[in-house]
Amino acid sequence: MHDTALSLIELGAVFFGLGILGRLAWKIGISPIPLYLIGGLAFGTGGLIPLHGIEPFAHLASEIGVVLLLLLLGLEYSASELVTGLRRSWLAGLVDIVLNAAPGVVVALLLGWGPIGALTMAGVTYISSSGIVAKVLGDLGRLGNRETPVILSILVFEDLAMAVYLPILTAVLAGVTFMGGLTAVGISLVVITIVLVIALRFGRYVSALVDSPNPEVFLLRLLGAALLVAGIASEMQVSAAVGAFLLGIAISGSTATNATRILEPLRDLFAAMFFVVFGLNTDPLAVPPVLGFALLLALATSATKIATGWIAAKMQGVGKLGRARAGAALVARGEFSIVIAGLAVASGAVTGDLAALATTYVLLMAILGPVAARFVEPVARRFVRQRATADLGKARA
Repeated sequence: MHDTALSLIELGAVFFGLGILGRLAWKIGISPIPLYLIGGLAFGTGGLIPLHGIEPFAHLASEIGVVLLLLLLGLEYSASELVTGLRRSWLAGLVDIVLNAAPGVVVALLLGWGPIGALTMAGVTYISSSGIVAKVLGDLGRLGNRETPVILSILVFEDLAMAVYLPILTAVLAGVTFMGGLTAVGISLVVITIVLVIALRFGRYVSALVDSPNPEVFLLRLLGAALLVAGIASEMQVSAAVGAFLLGIAISGSTATNATRILEPLRDLFAAMFFVVFGLNTDPLAVPPVLGFALLLALATSATKIATGWIAAKMQGVGKLGRARAGAALVARGEFSIVIAGLAVASGAVTGDLAALATTYVLLMAILGPVAARFVEPVARRFVRQRATADLGKARA
């Protein structure tokens, strides 16, 4: 069969299959991310029917998927909201780093992956999935709840922490010297500062630059700007994903609203390819040996994220039910964890087992997160009622 024909057939089958998996995920009420990863595992290295005709397109599409994921996340925030959220959440954010990075470090060292593996797994277990969290809050009608600003503040802190962490990780994976790593971090911080200043003071000009009343022109300008910024950021040793995130922050007002609406279908398409590609590059036979560690990590980091949300919400005076909801909402891991593991595996600086562990872990957490968020309230209410009944019984006695 002709190479082009084979590629089209394989790509069509992948897209159609993703549509079926997405529909199934919607029916059972979970994020489609774990199903996309499973689909990639089934048709990748060591899978049922390896697909090799789509590799060049799939790789580029996955990179665009990461850019669009972070661009749309940036569009959700204004620069002033970021600054305000950072001021309010910095202490809870530090607690978040300590509690949730530590389990990844411990497991990596136990598996003998060394300092680089430990640094990588720290990021994998640390950051919540903003995409899954936002979708769950919307689905459950909790966007107006009192604890929701606390959750968003934690997510903002994590995103900014990633803007520092990713250049460090990239430098370490590339074997850059200590001074080179410091230079990369310095460049990252300078770029972040410049973009935030531009967004605060000149955001309307950035918005005007990409805006257009014509949807086609608007899409071309927006997508072109995102890819340009991502490419330049990557060349400057700042993550392409972080570059796209910062561009999203700089776009504000009605332009940001229109950009979100017009880019969402593209994001969903290319992001799906990103998760599939990660699964394609993971051998299913490598999953069983790390399943125990993945389960251990899932249980440990579910508890630490719940503790993080509880502490953060308590600092803002939120009640016990709100604290429980905040903690459960933060449980899910997803796109960023896969991005981090993908960077490490692509560099060749870590063992391939890390990809298997990360994939298995994200599979578990992408399922546990929405489930925990959905059922935490009735469980917490029952617990509160039991405690109240017990306290009443003691008072009467």
